[in-house]
Amino acid sequence: MSLTHFDEKGAAHMVDVSAKDATAREAVAEGCVVMSDETLALAIGGAAKGDVIGVARLAGIMAAKRTADLIPLCHPLALSKVTLDLTADQALPGLRVRAAVRTTGPTGVEMEALTAVSVACLTVYDMLKAAEKGMRIEGIRLVAKSGGKSGDYSAP
Repeated sequence: MSLTHFDEKGAAHMVDVSAKDATAREAVAEGCVVMSDETLALAIGGAAKGDVIGVARLAGIMAAKRTADLIPLCHPLALSKVTLDLTADQALPGLRVRAAVRTTGPTGVEMEALTAVSVACLTVYDMLKAAEKGMRIEGIRLVAKSGGKSGDYSAP
């Protein structure tokens, strides 16, 4: 198997997508921030810094739009839609973060969805670290993708 971001000599390069058809593409990613029950109560009820969930949602959306600035070989994409859902999960305890990203273009949006989740989780950590420095960011992964030459993918 060859990796698309390396040429025949092994040098890194941006993949040429100019010959690819623009198709509808979507990717969904998820992750979570594990914390104590007390810190989760702050996240849900409003911490001293404000609306933790709302700020993390906006940070994730902004991050998806800036993915090409953060990941060296990603193409800048015109995103059609970015949604982030942050939900409390008492079983963790913590917050579950899920991002869905859509575009119509010649390349997929998996990295944008993963970046959105990662930055949203980091924002939750930043806003709650005064209450608990031992929080854990876990399980960031691609859940599903559709569109493109490689077809659809759903995580097991």
